[in-house]
Amino acid sequence: MIAWESHYTSNLVVAVLLAGGAGTAWALRHDPRARALVWAFMYRRLAVAATVLFGLFALIAVLDSIAWRDRINPNEMNEARAYRPWSVIDRLFPKDFDERVHSAPMARTTFYGHADLRYPGGHLLGTNIIGRDTLHQTLKGFRPAMIIGVFTTLLVLPLAMLAGVIAGYFGRRVDDVIQYIYSTLASIPSILLLIALILVMGRGTFQVCVALGVTSWVGLCRLLRAETLKLREMEYVQAALAQGLGHGRILTRHIVPNLLHIVLISCVLRFSGLVLNESILSYFGIGLEGSFGAMIVLARDELARKPVIWWNLAAASTALFLLVLTANIIGDALRDLLDPRLRSAT
Repeated sequence: MIAWESHYTSNLVVAVLLAGGAGTAWALRHDPRARALVWAFMYRRLAVAATVLFGLFALIAVLDSIAWRDRINPNEMNEARAYRPWSVIDRLFPKDFDERVHSAPMARTTFYGHADLRYPGGHLLGTNIIGRDTLHQTLKGFRPAMIIGVFTTLLVLPLAMLAGVIAGYFGRRVDDVIQYIYSTLASIPSILLLIALILVMGRGTFQVCVALGVTSWVGLCRLLRAETLKLREMEYVQAALAQGLGHGRILTRHIVPNLLHIVLISCVLRFSGLVLNESILSYFGIGLEGSFGAMIVLARDELARKPVIWWNLAAASTALFLLVLTANIIGDALRDLLDPRLRSAT
């Protein structure tokens, strides 16, 4: 019997996400509203450029999530790397690409001692304190960032939508209970709650996503509750009630479809906040291994050296900045196109 391994889960998740994305695109291919949105989005050159760059980052994350093991070379039987599953991104670099110590970008010798490198001039962004290629580590940093942004959103979305819509539509005691829950969570400093949850649940990808989800669903829930309070008083909803339609049908046909633009905008804009929150957790030593936050924390101490070792911090910070910037630009463009108040103002 073949034992189930972690990279099997990663490959399966990638397949499900790609199939889900392709299915959604196929279902919306003849929707006139979706086509009009795409054409309107195409006229925004900055947003299109940001989408292309963000898509490249997402592709890097996907390629780093697809991994498999090679056949074990008899000459490498005693080496741990022989049993390691290698992703597509890993395979772009030689397996023995690590050096012994620091090396500057494009250097031919080590930063200290000027000893010959194994790959002279081959490290475009240099190597870090343990000799690992900085470009390789930077590319692998996109995977934890996408995991945090995407999977935390998938955890938050059903809870925030369910609680917000139910509270706004039914009101009274249901609204009071839900308001009490999210008001209590909102009164606790988010960073302290994050640290407490991770310390209780343990450190890991799933635990970090759950902790970030618990602390980030309140804002979307409040927004959906307020919008549902307005929608339930609209004439078409009152007419549906007068005709005897059930609450479930009214929610699915008249309330939730009119909230989807808010959900989409909030999810895109929330992505950058989740990625930055993970970087804060890395500062306290409880973030994800290999993330941009972990790279920045590791490179922080190198700034005290003389001469300064700057390339590791510059690479991680630049990649994190570009990822967050592109997500914000896409979110702003979608808000301008989907928010009816902004559309009426223009």
